[in-house]
Amino acid sequence: MVAVAQPACADLDVALNAGRQAEVVRRAGARLVVFPELSLTGYDLAAPAVAVDDPRLDPIRAACGSAGAIALVGAPVREDDGREYIAMLAVTGEGATVVYRKMHLHGEEVHRFTPGEKPTVLEIDGWRLGLAICADAAVPQHAADTAALTIDAYVAGTLYGAGPESATRRDGHMRDRAATHGVWVVLSTTAGPSGKYRETSGGSGVWAPGGDVVIQAGTEPDAVVAATLH
Repeated sequence: MVAVAQPACADLDVALNAGRQAEVVRRAGARLVVFPELSLTGYDLAAPAVAVDDPRLDPIRAACGSAGAIALVGAPVREDDGREYIAMLAVTGEGATVVYRKMHLHGEEVHRFTPGEKPTVLEIDGWRLGLAICADAAVPQHAADTAALTIDAYVAGTLYGAGPESATRRDGHMRDRAATHGVWVVLSTTAGPSGKYRETSGGSGVWAPGGDVVIQAGTEPDAVVAATLH
């Protein structure tokens, strides 16, 4: 089972956000729990980088360990060479690792961050999950290149602005990726305020191969929905 969450985000408060996300993991009852882009810091492009061994992540590690779960959380990271990325971290009871770096930077992100170099697949229990962060999922070629790696699901952590046009664009992106490539699409996207965005879309959900929506949250923060992929 996979769960997608859109927890309320406290700007720049990694400890508080990690605690909230740990609680989601404990309650979700899912093998995989997916969180939005920059879920640990909020969408503040000046947020300090988060290290994979940051003790503030300990609540998520503990929750994943007790639940037998893997959490995909979002944070800015800094590599040993000084380059910084908007990243997706996989957290287990063993610790955290950077599993994906956003390839398609948007707007002012280019002034600080380096684009990731290539699509990535994360394998969990024999399932091959192609990973995406926000603007990646809006670029058809990103999904095509990721699907070419032979994936079962396309998993995205994103932020979409508020309003009906953004919601329509969000759902269109996810539906099209599922229909074009015949894969599951799993989306966690921000609800409520996050950094410079005082309003966002919510609408996290799961789309079946072919494009039909299986389950979808509303606009409210703290919603969590789950589905079994088969």
